[in-house]
Amino acid sequence: MDEFTRRHFLRGSALTLTALSTRMSADTLGGKSPHIQFPTNPRERLAVASWPFRAYIDCPNNSDRDAALPGMDLPRFAIWIKKEFGVPGLEPLGQHFQELTERYLARFRESNEKAGVRVVNIPIDNDDSYYDGDSAVRKKVLANGKRWVDAAHVLGSPSIRTSIAQAKNAKPDASALAEQLYQLADYAAVKNIVVNLENDNLISEDAFFLVKVLDKLHHPYLHALPDFCNSMQTGDASFNTKALTQLFPRAYNICHVKESESTGDGKTVRIDLKQAFSILKASRYRGFLSMEWEGQGPPHEGTRRLIQASLENL
Repeated sequence: MDEFTRRHFLRGSALTLTALSTRMSADTLGGKSPHIQFPTNPRERLAVASWPFRAYIDCPNNSDRDAALPGMDLPRFAIWIKKEFGVPGLEPLGQHFQELTERYLARFRESNEKAGVRVVNIPIDNDDSYYDGDSAVRKKVLANGKRWVDAAHVLGSPSIRTSIAQAKNAKPDASALAEQLYQLADYAAVKNIVVNLENDNLISEDAFFLVKVLDKLHHPYLHALPDFCNSMQTGDASFNTKALTQLFPRAYNICHVKESESTGDGKTVRIDLKQAFSILKASRYRGFLSMEWEGQGPPHEGTRRLIQASLENL
């Protein structure tokens, strides 16, 4: 998104959110806020995302599976990362689940507990948008979010990350987005599940737009998920730095550690990892850090480098 378009979009968003903020406040929850016990040992705070290992994950909805590579389902992957990388956290992508039945989730949780693994967050992707021009579509996306909140509760995950997809029939609409997100966060609060928003899509998930939405709604169960490198897709290092500086004070339990990212035109952009960790520490962030390596070749070595960098900088 070019700078003029982004500024114009954010000005309009601020106006629509002003009215919402008068009736949407944390007071509706009676002062309730998330209660998650975070470890203080640096290694215990680390997790590995399943996304970089998508070519290895066996499941019905994984179009990225490479049959030439050895495969494993999520429960086996969780056990494998604990042995391979020596960290206890797992961040399984929604599309990597075999199913969402309570029986499957309960067995997955039992397997994790036996292996000493915890799920720290579940990123879910939406094909449709929370601000779609069709109210029936908006309800469908909200229902999907609630379904994953239920799954997170059974699995023992403290949160989900819900994506904000672009709508084909509407421009980004902060009012419609806020309405849906508030309902989802209220639903999640009952089960002590945090809903996170990630700076990813440069239009519908622009970091500074997310900040405005989060600040206006000010819902204790709605937080930012800062990705170290996603805002670098603009190619502007200062933009990425400003995005992280704004997002981390609004984060609660999860962030993505990444040193490089591919842009839409096939280029690879990189960040200063040490600077990113400085921003994290300055914000007094105490949550989990999920390794989401992006780059050429097998993800094993890149993930090890991110873990080592995290241990050195925390």
